[in-house]
Amino acid sequence: MTPSIVPLTYYCVLILLASLAGGMIPVWFRLTHRWMQVAISFVAAAMFGIGLLHMLPHALSEARLAAASTDAQSASRVDFTVMLWVMAGWLTMFFIERFFCYHHHDLETEPDGSLHEHECSDHDHHHHDITWAGAALGLTLHSILGGVALAASVMHRHGTLPLAGLGTFLVILLHKPFDSMTITMLMGRDKTSLPWRQGVNGLFSLAIPLGAAIFYLGVTGGQTSGAVVPYALAFSAGTFLCVSLSDLLPELQFHDHDRVKLSLALLAGLALSMGVAQLEGLVHRHSVDLPAATAAE
Repeated sequence: MTPSIVPLTYYCVLILLASLAGGMIPVWFRLTHRWMQVAISFVAAAMFGIGLLHMLPHALSEARLAAASTDAQSASRVDFTVMLWVMAGWLTMFFIERFFCYHHHDLETEPDGSLHEHECSDHDHHHHDITWAGAALGLTLHSILGGVALAASVMHRHGTLPLAGLGTFLVILLHKPFDSMTITMLMGRDKTSLPWRQGVNGLFSLAIPLGAAIFYLGVTGGQTSGAVVPYALAFSAGTFLCVSLSDLLPELQFHDHDRVKLSLALLAGLALSMGVAQLEGLVHRHSVDLPAATAAE
């Protein structure tokens, strides 16, 4: 058993519980359009910051280190290769969104818990006649990739980074309830029974642990983990950037109300991602300095 399996297991369990709870939120509370948009702005900004300030820099540094230790000539091309993997992750998530049309959080509940879709203009490109089955399929694919991102982040130098994967874990933990709400509210629109909704949500909640297990078993079962993890991080950074921007950019055109609240939520999400990145750096320096000081004594 590798040391990274312990935090990865804890993270997966907490995300699973958050996903299960997210599916029940429409039953427990009446969700409003304003509340949803503020929360989405915060979470999407945090996801954008983690992808850009945490996952991508780690992918670049680890890929350079791995290339330098094996082939000095390939080290000069590693940055381009990493960015190609970022683009691959972005395109993968883009096409999942395009063909499954699932990333639809602009939903509102009635007092009885049934679904009410927020009114859109004739030019609203986010207005789709989506089904809960299509949403569940698309979100499951998205969540499996999220599990891969989580495992790659945790396994990235876990021996020297005690908080490896913390930022990725936090944004997935915050984002999963919205995905679960989307599925259960769409099922509610189709008058699906509550036990059936809970069952589907329970299966969907297993997608993140499944993705993490696939990556973990695949990497630990081979001999090339040092070469795989950096590019998995780069791919995951691309998926994070696509998901976050698909939530943030529509605000510019379709949400001319609550501009101050949405902007403050965005800045708060970015601040969270920056704080997590700084925290990881501080803990890393402390874990490196402590053995050195002990040895000097």
